[in-house]
Amino acid sequence: MAALEEHTSSDAYYVTTPIYYVNDRPHLGHAYTTVAGDVLTRWHRQRGEDVWYLTGTDEHGQKILRTAEANGVTPQEWCDKLVGEAWKPLWEHLRIANDDFIRTTEARHTDRVQEFVQDLYDKGEIYQGSYTGPYCVGCEEYKLPGELLPGTTEDEKLCPVHKRPVEWLEEENYFFRLSAYGPKLLEFYAANPDFIQPASARNEVLRFVEQDLKDLSISRSTFDWGVPLPWDAKHVLYVWVDALQNYITAAGYGSDPERFARLWPASVHLVGKDILRFHAVIWPAMLMAAGLPLPRRVVANGWLMVGGEKMSKSNLTGIAPTDLTSHFGVDAYRYYFLRAIPFGTDGSFSWEDFTARYTSELANDFGNLASRVAAMVGKYFDGALPAATAHGPAEQALADALVKATAEADRKIGEELDFAGGIAAVFEFVKLVNGYLTEQEPWKVAKDTTAEGQARLATVLYTAAEALRATAVLLNPLMPDSAAELWDSLGAEPALGALADQRIATVADWGRLPAGATVTKGEILFPRLEEKPA
Repeated sequence: MAALEEHTSSDAYYVTTPIYYVNDRPHLGHAYTTVAGDVLTRWHRQRGEDVWYLTGTDEHGQKILRTAEANGVTPQEWCDKLVGEAWKPLWEHLRIANDDFIRTTEARHTDRVQEFVQDLYDKGEIYQGSYTGPYCVGCEEYKLPGELLPGTTEDEKLCPVHKRPVEWLEEENYFFRLSAYGPKLLEFYAANPDFIQPASARNEVLRFVEQDLKDLSISRSTFDWGVPLPWDAKHVLYVWVDALQNYITAAGYGSDPERFARLWPASVHLVGKDILRFHAVIWPAMLMAAGLPLPRRVVANGWLMVGGEKMSKSNLTGIAPTDLTSHFGVDAYRYYFLRAIPFGTDGSFSWEDFTARYTSELANDFGNLASRVAAMVGKYFDGALPAATAHGPAEQALADALVKATAEADRKIGEELDFAGGIAAVFEFVKLVNGYLTEQEPWKVAKDTTAEGQARLATVLYTAAEALRATAVLLNPLMPDSAAELWDSLGAEPALGALADQRIATVADWGRLPAGATVTKGEILFPRLEEKPA
């Protein structure tokens, strides 16, 4: 098996989220993964790279069918309503800058899916058989008997994820020869140790594949809400086999060879750990069977927890993303979940922790710094940024710290997907700037009306403003609205251009903000929080 680096057809940085079931409205867990992907792709755009960010919705399967029936509408009507009224509006609200939104009911997807599975069938990778076993409609997944939990009766078995009874399926199906790909997958994992991340996720997949894979049932014949098999219309494609292909159908597979060559293989599949096996086992095996390159990385994030259990519609206790953004703001929302929870691990949401971080890190450390600097430039220099003519050891130490913080943030966010670590590096720099002002005491230096004193005052305030210029660039992928307000406050755009056009590679080049820039004190970036809503 070829090494991972050789599975490269272009330099495009192509990132995907899972496509989400539209059986209900999006919750905090969906938003967590989508915001992470947005920050990652914005960061790579800030590097100046060719970036493509895909998200979307999974609209087939028995769960969607039953939800639509329960609401007295057709499955397509239900999907159209949820996508139009809930999913797309939330992504816009959270400033998700996706380049495409794929829906599995679109012809650009379903037509290509049929071509893909027909090709596998023609190659002998799919055969007809019968399936008997447990199935969880909530997961849309066939379960192994050893995975199930005991129910309230001797015969009842529960899904380990949903804690609800599984259903027993007995039907004629078509099967994909997944069992044949176990050795090939293990060989690929060995050659590409970074393919599955984090390490705990990789170890889980290895243990699963080493136990010998079973052939996968890929069709259902007891309902018709799905993509019909092109050679047997009495069957619809198993929803996961349909859904996984969105990553290639949206990239131009079978319809736009030039686009497909630019985007595929994907750079990063972001997934929740509960759907890791689909993406790290079934999907690679299907691609191998089709003769297509495998994605470069599959990165599994942990679960957001409430009361010790995974966040879901059943235990979210009414919390929706907009409940938080209406209180804390969108930028603070984007900041908190990636700052407070190391990506790849489980983490608990806490209103109290959110409030504490907002007050300490965003309002006091960052927002107050921006306000103080703008106010002092306005007070002492009538809003015109002075030149730094007395640059000394203290200023150089800050410039050196910026180089270090930028490199660390770029490595952690851009390469390692360690968002918490990268954000921490930037905010450590913010603390250093605050410490610099505390030590230099420009409000006292201002009382020295000599030429030397005024030069020192000018240097201190220029240094703080220049540090904020860099901070705005580094925080733009994470908090685009606040970073834009800061960029405007510093008067940076007339001389340096749009914030989105600033590059990570040059952000630490000290002295980019020109003397004479018009600095204005805008609205407080992170105002004091009102009382927690009832």
